[in-house]
Amino acid sequence: MTQLDETGLAPRAAGSVDGGDRPSRYAKKAVFASSIGYAMDGFDLLILSFALSAISADLDLDKTQGGSLATITLIGAVVGGLGFGMLADRIGRVKVLTYSVIFFAVFTGMSAVATSYGELSAFRFLAGIGIGGEFGIGMTLAAEAWPSKKRARATSLVALGFQAGVLAAALISAPVLSAWGWQGLFLIGAVPALVAVVFRSRLHEPEHFTRTRSENNGISTLASLKLLVKDGPTVRTGFGVLVLTSVQNFGYYGIMTWLPTYLSERFGYSLTKSSGWTAVTVVGMAVGILLFGELADRIGRRRTFWFFQVGAALSVLAYSQLVSPWALMIGGAIMGLFANGMTGGYGALIAELYPTQVRATAQNTLFNIGRAVGGFAPVVVALCAERWGFAVAIGLLSAIYVADILAMFMIPERKGARLT
Repeated sequence: MTQLDETGLAPRAAGSVDGGDRPSRYAKKAVFASSIGYAMDGFDLLILSFALSAISADLDLDKTQGGSLATITLIGAVVGGLGFGMLADRIGRVKVLTYSVIFFAVFTGMSAVATSYGELSAFRFLAGIGIGGEFGIGMTLAAEAWPSKKRARATSLVALGFQAGVLAAALISAPVLSAWGWQGLFLIGAVPALVAVVFRSRLHEPEHFTRTRSENNGISTLASLKLLVKDGPTVRTGFGVLVLTSVQNFGYYGIMTWLPTYLSERFGYSLTKSSGWTAVTVVGMAVGILLFGELADRIGRRRTFWFFQVGAALSVLAYSQLVSPWALMIGGAIMGLFANGMTGGYGALIAELYPTQVRATAQNTLFNIGRAVGGFAPVVVALCAERWGFAVAIGLLSAIYVADILAMFMIPERKGARLT
């Protein structure tokens, strides 16, 4: 079994498979396949945001119940993240990524037939299990296939897939809701099952994984999981990453789940106009993700995270004070750039901290626990909004990024480290 060094992290092994400075054809296909899988994740979560008003009216839900649907989905993602992550470390990244996409697509489609809060909650939880596998497995696949000097750029491309799915949801939600209601949105969310079958048939496992597969099969699941909490330095690093993922996801879901409602209730924007302004925010997020990957490969993970964390705190606070339509559009793009640009760095960061035996498990576990914590944001924002209004609720989100800044001191800088 690959041993961790004195810091509790994976050493820079000379024999690691990293490839040259230019990505291979396989590496590009791996990143594309991972991006497609993660795009389905983003699409599903945002159609829920746009459908909340219609669902609440149809099923007679209050704001807290409506916000809890996103929370329930993300709690399911923790379960799926751990389960699918361990499977990916045992039987293969590509194979398990396909299973997770199909699982989530089926239960997203079944959400369309829900007739009560209880039924919809159950389907959202099961869809969340499938969603939980996609981030970590896709990021692991990309990180293992791409050259080390450009690893953050590869994982930022995977993260960009999520924003492509979010953008697609922002653009089609209004017309689909008008034509077929919220049920139509969830039925469209079942399409990824077909996509998964196609890309699975055209992609094999990464060379780095296949070379170490015999080692993976030679250790128990429990022994593999112990690598996540091997010693004090490893626990400290893992806790730091959990703070990063929790804060970023809390800010993201707090903003995106209620942004259409905020624009509608405070400024009287129609559903179509709210969709357009939200789409601009998503474009800002996409630019931020690409910028993060570029900077992280050039100046390092830690300094890039700090730059984006400070920017997120300031831009979220500023956005809550805006009232002009054009200011809201431009401010939304800037807020999106900083608040979600950090997503582009997690895949590379976590891949460089853990060995192959537990890399997909670490990716999925650390990100999805953070995403589950972030999943409480829609409920927290709803409770704050009911008491003080949405402007104050969104403005309060800026304070959480202070914890993010401090957490980076717990995480070592391993820019471009060879994977073991």
